[in-house]
Amino acid sequence: METAFQKPRWLRDLLRFIPLKSQFVLFGNVRDLQASEVAPNVVTPLPFNQSLFNSLFEAGYAHIITYTPLLGFQWVANPAKQVEAGMALMQKLGLTPTEGYSAGGIDILNQVLDKWVNCTEQPIALCIDFASCLISHRANLTPAEHSLFTRALVVSHQAKARPAGEKNQPYFNSLFWIVEKETDLPDWFLVNNPRVRAISVAKPDSQVRRQLAPSLLSSLANFSDIEESEKQRLLNDFIDETEGLLLLDLTAIIQLARIEQVDAVRISDAVRRYKVGITEDPWKKIDKQKIRHAPQMIQRRVKGQQHAVTHLLDIIKRAMTGVGGHKGGRPRGVVFLAGPTGVGKTELAKTVTQLLFGDESAYIRFDMSEFSAEHADQRLIGAPPGYVGYDSGGELTNAIREKPFSVVLFDEIEKAHPHLMDKFLQIIDDGVLTSGRGDRVYFSESLIIFTSNLGIYRLDANGERVANVQPHEPFETVTRNVKNEIERHFKLVLNRPELLNRIGENIIVFDFIRPDVAEQIFEQMVDNILLDLEKQSLNIVISQQAKERLKTRCLADLSNGGRGIRNQLEAYLINPLSRAIFDSELVENSAYQITDIEIGESTRILLQPMA
Repeated sequence: METAFQKPRWLRDLLRFIPLKSQFVLFGNVRDLQASEVAPNVVTPLPFNQSLFNSLFEAGYAHIITYTPLLGFQWVANPAKQVEAGMALMQKLGLTPTEGYSAGGIDILNQVLDKWVNCTEQPIALCIDFASCLISHRANLTPAEHSLFTRALVVSHQAKARPAGEKNQPYFNSLFWIVEKETDLPDWFLVNNPRVRAISVAKPDSQVRRQLAPSLLSSLANFSDIEESEKQRLLNDFIDETEGLLLLDLTAIIQLARIEQVDAVRISDAVRRYKVGITEDPWKKIDKQKIRHAPQMIQRRVKGQQHAVTHLLDIIKRAMTGVGGHKGGRPRGVVFLAGPTGVGKTELAKTVTQLLFGDESAYIRFDMSEFSAEHADQRLIGAPPGYVGYDSGGELTNAIREKPFSVVLFDEIEKAHPHLMDKFLQIIDDGVLTSGRGDRVYFSESLIIFTSNLGIYRLDANGERVANVQPHEPFETVTRNVKNEIERHFKLVLNRPELLNRIGENIIVFDFIRPDVAEQIFEQMVDNILLDLEKQSLNIVISQQAKERLKTRCLADLSNGGRGIRNQLEAYLINPLSRAIFDSELVENSAYQITDIEIGESTRILLQPMA
C-alpha cells in the first residue's frame, strides 16, 4: 500500500510559522532538488527555489520577488496574477523592471526593504538568494552591508500581520534569506531575534529517495519489462546504495545510466561509476588464472602462513565474484592480520597488491604509529575549515579519490589514537568518509587491511607486560590466546566492540616462524644476497660449512621472525662480506667461494677464488 506524499520537513516547518514570523533564514541543502507532488500521486524532483515558490503561492501569497547579487530583482510568475500586476508592484517598490528584471545592488535592496514592509495590499514575499554573497567578512561589515542588516533587523519588528487569503489567516510581507550556512549572516541579526526563524534544509533521507526512485528508474530501458518482485529489489538496492547522496546526484546517476546505456537491472553499476568515477569494474577484470596460481607466487615471498594466504585469497575471490553481496558501498573486503612481529603480515599485503595491480608499491600504506596524537584524524581526512592545511585535504581521502581501486594498509593499528577508531568504523560500515573540505570519499572499491601485534603481549595482575603466547606453543593455542586478547583490547581498552564486530571472522592470526619455515626464509635470503652480487658481475658462492655456521647463528633466536633473521644476516654476512669485497682485488666474472665465517666482535669472511 502506497503512503501519501508528505512535504519535506523544512517546508512543513516553514508553512507552520508563516503566520508567526516575519523573516526566515533557510540554510543547508538549499542547492539541491526537492521532492514535490506536482499532481495526485505524481512526485518529481524540483529545484529548491521552485518548490519554495509553489508552496508560497499555494499558501496564499499574491506576489514573490527574488533578489540575487548578480541578477538583481525579478518578479516570479504567478499563474493567478497578470504580469502587469507584478510590474506595477516592482515600480511601487522603486524598481524599474525590464522584461521582468530590475538591476540593483545592495544599496537599492536597502531602499526596497522600507517600501516592501509598508505594502498593505495582498501579502508579498521577498526571497534573497545567495544571501551569503552580500557580505565579504561577516565580522567586519562595510557601511553598506551594516546598513542593510540593520534595516532588516528593524523591519523584522516593524512588519505587521494582516488577514489575507481564502481563510483570512494572518500574513506578513515575508522576507526569506537563502544561505548555505546559518552562520553566513551576522550573529547580531539572528541571535535572540524573536521575529526571525532559522530553518535547516536537510539532505534527502531514505523516505524521500523511496518516493522518487520509482519515477527515476522507470525512465531506464527495460524497466517496464522487469517482474514486480525484481523491480522492488532494484528499488531497495538503489535506495540503499544512494545513502548520503543528493537528489541532484540521483538524477545525474539516471542520466549517466541512459547515456552509457546501462540496463535497469545493472543500475548499481551506474551508482558505482558515479561515486568513484571508474567506468568498468576493475575487480571483474582481474585475471582468474593469476588468482588460481596465487598460492605458489605468494609462497615465494611469504613462507608458511598457508591458512592466512587461503583466507585472504577467499576474500579476494568473493570480491571478484560478488558472492555474499556488495551492498551499501562497503569496502570489497576487510582483513585484520594479527600475530608476532616479522612473520609476514606486511609482506603479505604487499604481495597481494602485486597480485592485483602488478606493482607492490601501488598499495596505500599508513604507519599508525605516526597517528598517535589526539588530532591525528586531521592528517587522514584533512583539517576543518578555518584551520591550517584546510585547502590541502587529508592524506587518506586524497589518496582514495585518486586511486579508488586500491589496497589500503593500516599498519600497527593498535598504535593509532583511539579517536581514529571512529573513522575506521565509518570506512568498514558505510564505505565512506567525509573529508575536512566536505567531499564524500568512497571506499567501495578498496580492500582494507589492518595489521597489528596485539595479543602477543598482555598485562599481568601487577600491570607489567608479559608474553601472552610463546613460540613453542601449538598454533591453535597461539590463535586462541591472540584472539582473546584482541577481543579484550577492543572491548575494555578501546571501548570499541562494534569495530571488532564489523571485522567479524576476518581476524587472521599468523603463526610464529617455526624452525622449518625459518630455514626456508634463511635459504631464500642468502640466495637473494648472492644473486644481487651476481648482477654486479661478482660470482660468489658459500660453502656448506660456512652456511651451516651462519644458519646456526641466524636461527638461534626466532622471536623476531623473518625480520630478525634478516638483521642477523646483515650483521654476520652482508656487512663482513662488503668489507671483504672492498678490501680484496676481486676480478669481475671470476668465481669466489666463502669458505668460512669467523664470528666474533668483528666477524670475518674468508673468500677464496674457485678454479
